[in-house]
Amino acid sequence: MKRVETYLPRFSKGQKKIAEYIRTEYGKAAFMTAAKLGETVGVSESTVVRFATEIGYGGYPKLQQAMQEMIRDKLTSLQRIEVSQERIGNGSVIEHVLNSDIDNIRQTIEETSPEDFQQAVKVLCNAQTVYIYGLRSSSTLAAFLGYYLNLLFGNVKVISTADRARLYEELHRINENDVMIGITFPRYSQHVATALQFAMDRKAKVIAISDSRNSPIAQTSDYFLLARSGMATIVDSLVAPLSIINALIVATVIERKKDVIDTFTDFEKIWQNYGVYNMTPDHTEHGENKHE
Repeated sequence: MKRVETYLPRFSKGQKKIAEYIRTEYGKAAFMTAAKLGETVGVSESTVVRFATEIGYGGYPKLQQAMQEMIRDKLTSLQRIEVSQERIGNGSVIEHVLNSDIDNIRQTIEETSPEDFQQAVKVLCNAQTVYIYGLRSSSTLAAFLGYYLNLLFGNVKVISTADRARLYEELHRINENDVMIGITFPRYSQHVATALQFAMDRKAKVIAISDSRNSPIAQTSDYFLLARSGMATIVDSLVAPLSIINALIVATVIERKKDVIDTFTDFEKIWQNYGVYNMTPDHTEHGENKHE
């Protein structure tokens, strides 16, 4: 919006139409193709593309991405429903959603920092205690990550409270030997951002998982793992974030392979001896399924 305002006096008549539409209908413009935006305001597709480069973006897709990041935390639930319905139109809902998830994973592969990912794995493997914090839909991601890390290492504490007093009671022992993982996606949780700042103040290592470098937790972290989560009506897709978390778990298993093998050897004996899982003739003596 600042770029649009800055360049407004030098725009052509057609570009001013685009600028005005973006200023007033940004929730719709952010999800339009260049051709659709041009058709809507009455200019050519090439004029829309030139508009994007004129205000400093490397093409229309970059402008569109910037608009989407800007609005995702601003749209109300009702506006999300309206925008999503317009995007899908009369098309297949399942095809639209699955293709969006594929795009989110592709963008995540391109944009996540391999260096931050590797460093995050190392600090996790060396942490005295791992704290994981996520609220609302992100609490499911926090619980999933916490379940497996606790299974692997047994030093994990998942926090899901939105009560400030309770939050700091659970975090008050965090120190420089610990790691804090914060997870939040639009609409972003201020509680998660302040909790990560508290962890940094206590000298703990901080890992942030979110969808954009404009996320409030991106700067309040030592290692930032970017996972795209495109909007789908009132919810955001958590497919790419879950993939990042899966990769984090797998990488920690590889990093601590010997410890993990010892742990699961013990687990398999316990599960078998105490009948935790239903054993069928297709299972081996170690409790492993031949068909898996």
